Amino acid sequence: MRLTALFFLASLALTAHAAPGDTVKAYPAKQVAPDTWVITGPLGEPSVENQGFMNNPAWIIAGDQVVVIDPGSSVQAGRMVVKAIQKATGLPVTAVYNTHIHGDHWLGNQAILEAWPKAVLIAHPDMIAKARAGEAESWVKRMSTLTQGYTDGTRAAIPTRATTDGMVTKHGNRSFKIHSSNDAHSKTDIMIEVDNGVLFTGDNVLNGRVARMDDGTFTGNIKAIDRAIALAVKVVVPGHGPSGSPAMLKAQRDYFQTLFDAVKEEYDAGKSDFEMKPSVVKKLAAYQNWHGFDTAVGKQIGLAVLEIEQQ
Repeated sequence: MRLTALFFLASLALTAHAAPGDTVKAYPAKQVAPDTWVITGPLGEPSVENQGFMNNPAWIIAGDQVVVIDPGSSVQAGRMVVKAIQKATGLPVTAVYNTHIHGDHWLGNQAILEAWPKAVLIAHPDMIAKARAGEAESWVKRMSTLTQGYTDGTRAAIPTRATTDGMVTKHGNRSFKIHSSNDAHSKTDIMIEVDNGVLFTGDNVLNGRVARMDDGTFTGNIKAIDRAIALAVKVVVPGHGPSGSPAMLKAQRDYFQTLFDAVKEEYDAGKSDFEMKPSVVKKLAAYQNWHGFDTAVGKQIGLAVLEIEQQ
């Protein structure tokens, strides 16, 4: 009887220690280019259902080492990415690039350092500064709230190495070029061009999903996309949505330009944001099947009005 009670108490302790699960459920990794794999997260906001995971973690095998891009939204998501990398190769991760400040892309850094403590974390200097100034902890709390505690245990492993625009770094046998901006999606954004023809855009470009624009500018994001369009890349890995051809760059640019021009026309005619919404939405008909369009377009119209007023 005493042994049974002890076993029961031990089981309770084990359950408490294990909950919530320490690893996001596995998603398949797809090879999108030579030496390059991407795990495409589900579309949507962080939630209980998706365990907070919804970005596109990726890795590049660069000769004798591995470079990771945006390892996910939590230590749990990062551990899923670590397992996928270890399944694909026994090579060590030596560097991690974080595309911007939004924590759904980089809080998985913690798991990378658990597995490879010497890995260097790299990001835009303004991303590093904002993370240190409190944005990191804000995102840790936000992820916990949105997932009802699933991501608890996540700690913010803030990057320590800052990028510069145009910086080229050699990792193993591959070169990585940085294209950065301070007025695009989050004002802390880098895009990473790999010498195998792959471009990682972060959330400057999404595929089939309406972007969150609370922290950036439409005009700055359009400029960043124009730079991306001018590059001779073959594969584009967006911040969210499936990887694909450079055609998605123009699709994202056209969405932003159409929205901004439509809002400007209505604003110049003296209309308020709610008065102009029907006309603007009509001009965006080609994009109404993008995930989140119905819930986001009204807010984006308001943000565009504010940006126009500040010009």
